[in-house]
Amino acid sequence: MHAIYGWLRQHQLFVDSVLAAVLLLIGVQQMIALPSAYVPLTVAMVVPVAFRRRAPVTAFCIAAAAGLVQLLVVARPTPADLTIPVLVYALAAYRPRRYSVAAMAVCAVGLAVALPRWSTAPQHTLVSLLATGVVLFGGTVAVAWVLGDSMNYRRTYYAALEDRAARLEAERDAQAQIAAAAERARIARELHDVIAHNVSVMVVQADGASYALGSDPDRARAALAAISDTGRQALTEMRRLLGVLRTGEEQAGLAPQPGLGELRELVEQARSAGLAVTFSLRGAPRELPEGADLAAYRVVQEALTNTRKHAGLAASAAVTLSYQPQALVVQVTDNGQGGGIASDTAGHGLIGMRERIAMYGGEVRAGPLPGGGFGVTATLPCAGTGHEQPAGARSPSAAWLGGAA
Repeated sequence: MHAIYGWLRQHQLFVDSVLAAVLLLIGVQQMIALPSAYVPLTVAMVVPVAFRRRAPVTAFCIAAAAGLVQLLVVARPTPADLTIPVLVYALAAYRPRRYSVAAMAVCAVGLAVALPRWSTAPQHTLVSLLATGVVLFGGTVAVAWVLGDSMNYRRTYYAALEDRAARLEAERDAQAQIAAAAERARIARELHDVIAHNVSVMVVQADGASYALGSDPDRARAALAAISDTGRQALTEMRRLLGVLRTGEEQAGLAPQPGLGELRELVEQARSAGLAVTFSLRGAPRELPEGADLAAYRVVQEALTNTRKHAGLAASAAVTLSYQPQALVVQVTDNGQGGGIASDTAGHGLIGMRERIAMYGGEVRAGPLPGGGFGVTATLPCAGTGHEQPAGARSPSAAWLGGAA
């Protein structure tokens, strides 16, 4: 049935021509009885029906003019008058309402002129005159106008729905672009954290190797090995991050995201770069969502990077994880002299910290400490119910607590 409707919509001229032919056949009997009068009038009123959808205003005007001539020549209604309701419907359905209202006014005037003319015919009584003129002609025209106007309203309503759907689709595309921009910002934060941390370690190791190159070759060799290992680690993480940008059939070799379970490697790397770091754990460790776990890890990584960059050569740092009933508090402090530089909120590192933690409903406080040095404290909400480690079990962080403290 849907295919039939589709074919009819694609061949509107053919469908309207068939309707015009049917109306023409209805008046064949009168055209045969009085061909000189009925044939040209009937043809003039019926043929416009074939073009009622392509040019409804022109079709109605031609039929109305032919109907006026009919009133002057033939003093009674004919089957060709059925074209008027058909054309009124088309005018109401396919043109603005002002056109169909004007057509209704023309029909009303035509009916007022026709009733006296039809009453002169001896075969018409007053009752038949009213029935023919008012009920059949006026009633059918009114019904045709109502149906056509309803069709026009429905078409306008569906057009509004389609426009709304198009706007929603455009809005969806805009949201997708916003999401893509947010993803690019996330990758930029990841790259900043990875590059800043590893490059700072490599710079410190390179400086140490240059000092020890002549006096202590073994120490210089160890520093160069540390630089090599750190560079490989940085390249691995960069490949993982950039792999998500690949398209086509390329598949990125994605490694697991780092988390608090990798703090041991992070602290050991900071120690190998010459920074004295202590670690302490308070409370019962709990499992965190992957994103929150990564955010906490990045906070420690960025804080240690800032300490190496700004706190001075003799500075030391302390990392504390405090599992409270409803939150995890990550605190990194140092006793260096670079608090003013590290606390610059225009830096990408601290901005990235705050953005990461804010995504999980937490907050970051960073600034100079009263006794000197600089501190970063990040609070991550995490419900304690159902996430504590079983008795005797050790979390990834707690597993190396004894060696890292």
